Amino acid sequence: MTAPSPSRQLLFPAFIGLYVLFDWATYIDPLYGLNITPWNPDPALGLVCWLRYGWRAALPWFIALLLGEWLVRGMPAGLPLSLLLSLWLTLGYGLLGVALKRTFGSGGVFDSRHRLFQWVLIVVVGTLLNDVVYMSLLSLAGLIPPGEWVAVVLRFGIGDMVGVLVSMPLIWMLSSADGRQRLRQTVWHYETLGYLALAIAVLYLVFGTIETSEFKHFYFLFLPVIWAASRQGLYGTALMVFVLQLGIGGLVKWNNAVNIEVPELQMLDAMLALVGFSLGIVVDEVRQVSNDLKQSLRLAAAGEMAAALAHELNQPLTALSAYGKACEFLIERNDGGQGGEMLKSAVQRMIAESGRAAEVVRRLRDFFRTGAMKLEPVDAGQLVSSVSQQFFTQLRQHGVVLQVEDMPTRAMLADRLQIELVLRNLLANALDAVQERPEGGRRITVSAQLLDSKKHGKGSCLQLSVEDSGKGVSAALLARLFEPFVSSKATGLGLGLVLSRAIMEAHGGSLWAEVGDHGIFRMALPLARPAVEGQENYVAA
Repeated sequence: MTAPSPSRQLLFPAFIGLYVLFDWATYIDPLYGLNITPWNPDPALGLVCWLRYGWRAALPWFIALLLGEWLVRGMPAGLPLSLLLSLWLTLGYGLLGVALKRTFGSGGVFDSRHRLFQWVLIVVVGTLLNDVVYMSLLSLAGLIPPGEWVAVVLRFGIGDMVGVLVSMPLIWMLSSADGRQRLRQTVWHYETLGYLALAIAVLYLVFGTIETSEFKHFYFLFLPVIWAASRQGLYGTALMVFVLQLGIGGLVKWNNAVNIEVPELQMLDAMLALVGFSLGIVVDEVRQVSNDLKQSLRLAAAGEMAAALAHELNQPLTALSAYGKACEFLIERNDGGQGGEMLKSAVQRMIAESGRAAEVVRRLRDFFRTGAMKLEPVDAGQLVSSVSQQFFTQLRQHGVVLQVEDMPTRAMLADRLQIELVLRNLLANALDAVQERPEGGRRITVSAQLLDSKKHGKGSCLQLSVEDSGKGVSAALLARLFEPFVSSKATGLGLGLVLSRAIMEAHGGSLWAEVGDHGIFRMALPLARPAVEGQENYVAA
């Protein structure tokens, strides 16, 4: 049997010392010299320890409660009753810890709005039931005047509830290495100093001299909480509401402000925490959805680019195979002279084609790493012809007529691989759309025209249109068509058009759909500038 590590041996003594320190710091305006105070964050510390170590935390918690009765309050209930009260609090809060652990597992606290509601409900019900028994024992012992039982239950219960609600999330985050690391990553930023400074300022503004404060400007306290929640999510909020609770409690204790409206401050603490936690959770959820969306788009781009890669590598690999067979034939003939020249030429072509394949792979790798594009003049006719050939088998299989109208002789300025991806996606969507029509009515038309563009100058854009005989795009669908995960296909992910529009906009172009009785999609790209007027050689504009 191995001995416990030094850190584990010091853990429970450190817990006891910190618990008693919390008890002393929040022993404010007690009733009848008992532990009936407005703020009780020490149960939050005990609950976190219970969630971490289970029933092993019972004895240290019991000892901490007894020491608090002795050192902080002078044990006004006497030793026997203090033992009984401490025993009940340990058992009652232990049962609350069990309920939290069964509901939230190893997570301990909430990580969604629904779980926040569950957590608040368990904490509120658990603390009130615990305090009902606790106050009943004090009442039976004659330490609470007759008729005051309800008032002290509410005061002590609300104090415990607010203390746990406000303090437990931050203490839970600090209780594990992962939580501390994430908290450090989240709040270790100059902006944190900003909202902490704002918190100090608004505390002074709201309370000033706290004995005479009427809390008329309490709403200013929401400013640093909203700032922290909107910028740093749940972790920033947990730090902010804890700091505000410390600030308010410190002002009350050191100013001996015992005549203030304590219930108002308690409810203010609770509302600040709940509003802040709700906002923080929403911010974290939105960021998670955004990260998931980026990952989904990255995977969609990988799939689309894989198709582009397969197409682009098919031609050089086919050529390599043909040249390799030619080399075999020439070697078998063992023919010198002209045969040697032919062999040399075939090998050179193989080297050239392998270089072309390597260039395709390199460009796609650069695109995924940095989003880099290789802009070059792309002939519209060649582009449409190259992509159309990939659909030849599918078009024939489904009886679809593809009509390609005459293309302008001007070239577009684009990354050919990426623009082929966009056009391939539009043709694939059109092919799916026309399959709902009976045979003989399945038609896809690709056309192009030069357009004037305010962005690029007169006649500086080439517009490619893909129209199909499908049912078209409705006004309702058009409003959401380019949103992620919106698709009219049962098996579609709804990411192809999102990716396509992003590619077009990265090129300085645009992609849009039009409402009609048949499918209409248009894409526009800037033109490459002719190197010499009247010639078909182009350079980047």
